[in-house]
Amino acid sequence: MAADTPGQDPAGEDSRIASLEERIAQAEQVEKVRQGAVEQQADDGSRLGNRVLAELIGGLVGGALIGWVLDRLLGTTPWLLLVFLGLGIVAAFRNIIRLTTTKPPEK
Repeated sequence: MAADTPGQDPAGEDSRIASLEERIAQAEQVEKVRQGAVEQQADDGSRLGNRVLAELIGGLVGGALIGWVLDRLLGTTPWLLLVFLGLGIVAAFRNIIRLTTTKPPEK
């Protein structure tokens, strides 16, 4: 059974394999530089999408949480939850509209 389990060779790591891995990594790095390949970064669209999603979730969760806490304290279940959830949605959409509308350039 011991022969079936994965693991390292009992003889240890072969220096030829380590040398080969180093040369491959070096060759890959040289090839990236030669081709001018750069690491792909988030573009403006994905950043804006993430920001819109965060605003929407934050507005909903924030409004619901505040409404739920106030309902628990004041015993007005579910009215304050509904009111603050609506306010959270309105605030989220207002923030999303502010984010996505472009301002005309000033002259």
